[in-house]
Amino acid sequence: MEESVLNRIGRSASGHVAERVYATLREGIVTAQLEPGRRLSENELAAPLGVSRTPVREALARLREDRLVAIVPQLGTFVTLISPAAVADAAFVREALECRAVRLTAERIDAAGLAELSANIVAQERAEADRDDEAFDLLDESFHQTICAHSGHEIAWSLSRRANGHLDRVRRLSLPDSRYLSQMVREHKALLAAIADGDADAAEASLRQHLMTVLSHLDDIRAAKPEYFEQE
Repeated sequence: MEESVLNRIGRSASGHVAERVYATLREGIVTAQLEPGRRLSENELAAPLGVSRTPVREALARLREDRLVAIVPQLGTFVTLISPAAVADAAFVREALECRAVRLTAERIDAAGLAELSANIVAQERAEADRDDEAFDLLDESFHQTICAHSGHEIAWSLSRRANGHLDRVRRLSLPDSRYLSQMVREHKALLAAIADGDADAAEASLRQHLMTVLSHLDDIRAAKPEYFEQE
């Protein structure tokens, strides 16, 4: 990852320094700017972020819990290869939490919440037209977070995201494919329509199908980037 990228992400993050470092490094791993298999040096990461080694060490410990880095005694810390098993685990957790949340949202969301989701989709369409993968990714996350927030249980999103590292890596690798972006927007529109209708069953079914889309691209991504994946 280039120093300028670390600086840019670091400046855009907010909160406690350790949280900012964690968010920055997680973003680097998920976007493959810190590519799978790369050795991570605390000193080399701390310098461009303008922090000491301590928050970097704390962030790496959290990333280890997320299975995004591996700390190998006597050898160092490495970005993990993408694990199909971890992707499946993340998909399981996300489906369990978000499908329950979307049912509640469909039953209770108000006009302001619907307007927020609608505005997000308009912005998604703009990002798709501009081929702005980074903007689309942020909007995608915000769309799902907003759905969870209106369920009354926003913790569903934070727990889902924490478990979602390997699935996020696959999703981000899918973004350069224009067909994937178009499909995401279509599925988000269908999901919003079900929520707007107050149809909890349809909203859950729509979301469940939507969450399977990332997995449907897994084999293609693995064939294109075999060096990023664990060998089974």
